[in-house]
Amino acid sequence: MKGDELFVVAYDIGTTGAKTCLYRFDRAGVALAAAASSEYGIRFLPNGGAEQNPDDWWKAICVGTREVLSRSGRRADEIRAAAFCCQMQGLVLVDGSGRAVRPAMSYMDQRGTEQKRRGLEEGALKVAGMDARKLLPSLAVTGGVSASAKDPVWKYHWVRDHEPEAFERAKRWLDVKEYLVAKATGRFAMTPDSANATFMYDTRPTRLDGRGLGSWSEAMCRLFDVDRAMLPEVVAPTEVVGPVLPAAAAELGLEAGTPVFGGGGDLSLVGLGSGAVEPGETHVYMGTSGWVSAVTDRRVVDTNAMIASVMGARAGLYNYMSEQETSGKCVEWVRDHLVLDEVGAYLGARNAAEDPDARYASLYELLDETIESVAPGADGVMFAPWLHGNRSPFEDPAARGAFFNIGLGSGKRSLVRAVSEGVAMHNRWQLESIRRKTAARGPIRFVGGGARSRAEARIMADVLGEAIETVDSPQNSGALGAAMLCAKGLGMMASLADARTMVRPKEVFEPNASLAGLYAERFSVFKRFYYRNKPLFAALNGQRARPA
Repeated sequence: MKGDELFVVAYDIGTTGAKTCLYRFDRAGVALAAAASSEYGIRFLPNGGAEQNPDDWWKAICVGTREVLSRSGRRADEIRAAAFCCQMQGLVLVDGSGRAVRPAMSYMDQRGTEQKRRGLEEGALKVAGMDARKLLPSLAVTGGVSASAKDPVWKYHWVRDHEPEAFERAKRWLDVKEYLVAKATGRFAMTPDSANATFMYDTRPTRLDGRGLGSWSEAMCRLFDVDRAMLPEVVAPTEVVGPVLPAAAAELGLEAGTPVFGGGGDLSLVGLGSGAVEPGETHVYMGTSGWVSAVTDRRVVDTNAMIASVMGARAGLYNYMSEQETSGKCVEWVRDHLVLDEVGAYLGARNAAEDPDARYASLYELLDETIESVAPGADGVMFAPWLHGNRSPFEDPAARGAFFNIGLGSGKRSLVRAVSEGVAMHNRWQLESIRRKTAARGPIRFVGGGARSRAEARIMADVLGEAIETVDSPQNSGALGAAMLCAKGLGMMASLADARTMVRPKEVFEPNASLAGLYAERFSVFKRFYYRNKPLFAALNGQRARPA
């Protein structure tokens, strides 16, 4: 570290809410000066759509910026830079001025099933169910392939097929972060991780420059029928995209001219903010969605398990990630449909700061008490956490959640614990798949909102059979990663590798060896439950998963 101190503002745009964090960097390290959060909606449509209003993201960070400045007592002219960490693999089509031509399509949107079938699954010669003439070149050039109906290219084609007027007005294909950066600076620019996740970007190591930047592949654009002119320029995560424009600054509450750095997607920056940054180091994220990710120094792909490596914030490193559609969302479901009905204790907890008589300061305190009142194994009850289909290690948009093996003695508390164990079981499946191709190792960093629960961390350790490390403010790991990009760009961090020493474990949860047999048996049943019920999921939900 060098220099005296600097303040940067970092934004983490998630599925259902935005976090705004003000960080202070100095010679001692980094500290969170203030944080604020705002929620917004996501609209789920009967045909598999999942949409958001991009202006909701902007409004949330405008409110958040003013709140963190007020809470910290800092002035706008003291903020040296800003950066974004955002949900990935969305589709935000904008016109030439940066206005969205239609609602943003979330990473959860699965309307592109038919487009994927036509675009990737037809052809006489197939590998892993995909047209070899498209699969093999895509793997060679991009290090992956758009094998999920939820991948952005199929959303792009869905809009072109179903909303031609909106598509005609679109001039740029952006992701969530790119939309916000453009709104702040007026510049259309994408970072390598987001570009990589489109699978239109050439990531071959021999084609990267000294900053780790590649280029859009004309061959991939032709192969998948994408207009190359709609793809923005690609910039480095620690590069200044531009100054905040006066109009945007007035809305945000920042000074006009404040530098905005390239930033990154949540997969890249959550890992950075967790401190798991060297090859083999692994983290588990539990937010609305969730994933297990290991750092690698090479491109890796497993088309059967729907896992691919995505370029990381550090040039030359990749994040090999297995994604779960609903992770913390399962906990929200518990809150709304089980906990509130049974206990009623969380009704005023969201405003606990204004209510000195509130028994619980947060949802996680309530869940900890509820979960720990039930023995491991949840009284025999199992939960399948696929509330909105699943992506990895199997893709199945028709899969849904289920409670299994409920008996007369099963109460709601048994079901609550079963949900936490079910999410952890799926994480174990993901970790097992990741280890087939990487040297992923423990201890494992556990971050995201779910990591605020000590009970969740303990269950994760026991189910995965690995030591689990939590950190301070785990819900802000993505924002911290974005702040580190600013610090590196401004010279306050010598290297992003310093994140490993800057982010220390707060608590370590060792697995209980006496539970290894119990969870190994339940894990075997968990996997068999999916495969045996896959045809039934298709029979019940297949039409909704395959919109016309």
